[in-house]
Amino acid sequence: MKNEKFSIVTCSYQQGRFLEATIRSVMDQNYTNLEYIVLDGGSTDASVDILKRYDDAISYWHSERDAGQTDALARGIDRASGEYVGWLCSDDLLLPGALQVVSDFFDAHPEVQAVYGDALWIDEHGKFIKPKKEIRFNRFIFRFDHNYIPQPSMFWRRDLYQKVGGLNRRFNLAMDADLWDRFAQVTSIAHIPQYLSCMRFYPEQKTQALRAHGIREDEEIRSRSALTKLRFAQPLLRHLARLQRRLIRLVTGAYFERVPPQLLDSLARYRIAGER
Repeated sequence: MKNEKFSIVTCSYQQGRFLEATIRSVMDQNYTNLEYIVLDGGSTDASVDILKRYDDAISYWHSERDAGQTDALARGIDRASGEYVGWLCSDDLLLPGALQVVSDFFDAHPEVQAVYGDALWIDEHGKFIKPKKEIRFNRFIFRFDHNYIPQPSMFWRRDLYQKVGGLNRRFNLAMDADLWDRFAQVTSIAHIPQYLSCMRFYPEQKTQALRAHGIREDEEIRSRSALTKLRFAQPLLRHLARLQRRLIRLVTGAYFERVPPQLLDSLARYRIAGER
């Protein structure tokens, strides 16, 4: 077990309500070779107080204005020095042991440059909603159905990120899909069929509030495929991609997945004040 250095980056703005739970989920990994970087965009809520409280545990943090989420993430990843890298949004969580699972997988598969696992959907208070049990990477489905990779469950080798040129700051919402698509141009993306993270779902989150903008960015990524030049075929391609994904999930039992009770029990540690 090599336990190569792992770098996790979190960017945050006015997310003091969730930030402490996110930080604790990283600290609770108990990974022996961890670099944790948190970049706050100059929040005026409780975020800075929380960061000061965890100053000894966080490798680097600052609170200053930036040019938005993608800019902050790019800065954080550029600062990262680990062999393995990932980012965790300030309202998401890592599940217990996730980093060790990924490290062991990379050690056992030196040819793999990027890998993702499954995730759990949770609400704004941290209560379980449903599992996000996913399929192996399929670029056709990824492009013509949707980006089904759970972002906080995706990790990669630092060399791959540098090879594709890193995050594109033009993307405000689909920066992850854009990066995964460019990863797929140069390497195969692997899948670990284990739950590695939790993703929050609530009305105020950025992806919900700016959904129309996100759709436009998704269309830009989709347009890279030569198939999109067949304009009349696009509705059919979307239908086929969605049907294929649903059939794969049906055959692999994803729709009937039961989450281990001990995993759900672990979520109690990260409940947010005000839970109903």
